[in-house]
Amino acid sequence: MTNTALTSNAPDLETLKKWDRLHQIHPWAAIDSWRGYDNMFVDSADGIYFWDGAGKRYIDGPGGMWCSQIGYGRKEMADAISDQVIKLPFTSPFTNSTQPSAILSKKIADMAPGDLNNVFFTTGGSTAVDTALRTMQYFNNRRGLPEKKMIIAREKGYHGSTYLAHSVTGKERDKSHFDFATNLVQFLPDVNPYIRPDGMSIEDWCDAKVEDLREMIKQIGADKIGAFIAEPILSSGGVIVPAKGYQMRTWEICRENDILYISDEVVTGFGRLGHWFASEEVFEIIPDMITCAKGLTSGYLPLGACIISDRVLEIASQGDEPSAFTNGYTYSAHPVSCAAALKNIEIFENERILENVRNVSPHFQHRLKDLMKYDIVGDARGMGLLGCIECKAEDLEAERSLGSKIDEACEELGLLVRPLINMAVFSPPLIITIEQIDEMFDILEAAIIKVENNL
Repeated sequence: MTNTALTSNAPDLETLKKWDRLHQIHPWAAIDSWRGYDNMFVDSADGIYFWDGAGKRYIDGPGGMWCSQIGYGRKEMADAISDQVIKLPFTSPFTNSTQPSAILSKKIADMAPGDLNNVFFTTGGSTAVDTALRTMQYFNNRRGLPEKKMIIAREKGYHGSTYLAHSVTGKERDKSHFDFATNLVQFLPDVNPYIRPDGMSIEDWCDAKVEDLREMIKQIGADKIGAFIAEPILSSGGVIVPAKGYQMRTWEICRENDILYISDEVVTGFGRLGHWFASEEVFEIIPDMITCAKGLTSGYLPLGACIISDRVLEIASQGDEPSAFTNGYTYSAHPVSCAAALKNIEIFENERILENVRNVSPHFQHRLKDLMKYDIVGDARGMGLLGCIECKAEDLEAERSLGSKIDEACEELGLLVRPLINMAVFSPPLIITIEQIDEMFDILEAAIIKVENNL
């Protein structure tokens, strides 16, 4: 693809940057300094690459925001979106249904494990999580258990930015100056095997983390706990892969104690680990609910979903009097977004993208783990096409900026990664090839060498 830079009739790049600083608040902006930001202006994209306003090409290491599964520049996707816009751009989801939403709900139900056959469409990951948590509350109210509402979540977990989703998010830096519902949630300690004490085996660490859940249930009381919400891999927390067996053992504990298990697959769903969903195929669990978004449309349009088991809905449907499920959004099951999701799934199937992920992931993980040879890299972890390097330095203050330094060095060489304090994470489009994986890690390795030499 030849980059055309900014279109000729648009304001020049400096004017756009000025307007951006003066008028647009970006997610997670530092309010004390955001008007001084110099955000990169992305002008065009194709495949796994995009170009900035000056025409420089970059590999999209974060895959947009964990979501650009099929890559950029898909004309067939543009055509599907355009066709649906002309045919029917919108209808009220409260009273109407559409062909795209009906077909998509059937496809998702077929993909999901076990009896997760019921799909509630939302606007994204945060609202999908909100829906799951509200479903738990509704479920227990209908059962006559109004006290069974406490939510167990995990430190380093990320679940979104709406009030409920933010409340169950366990990333410390996300709690600054925003209110959240402290009375609704309790957090389990960090499950990251990297922080286990010296000399402790992975197996013993897993035992300890499972025991954390048992102990919390004992302290709170199973009769007070409504749900356990967990990402299979804690993505925004630093691609934390819990010890093998942890997911299954915690799921079993939830089943034993009548606690709903919510698997947040907003990142791991739709191919990131080589399967439509990771819960059963990778971690051998069948949750009560699964949340998804991001890869559902490969980022082409906003759409999320909360997938609910037959068991939960059948129990909730019972009661002494009729009750409406009063949860919904104007843009639930938006027909254009659903059409985009259907085309996304079709591309996955036609191009065997899930198979590509399974084929290239071993090489991706090999190149990732090989970075441990550098002194600055304390840990290199991941699974599928998810990766993270966690850097270390003798000086704690210097360590906190290492993620940004790695990002800056990568950017100079034509690669974007996502800095998180002393970490850099990446989740490239799922269409990536072995050669492009090498291109990506060659740049990352050169950046690590540069930063290490400058320390």
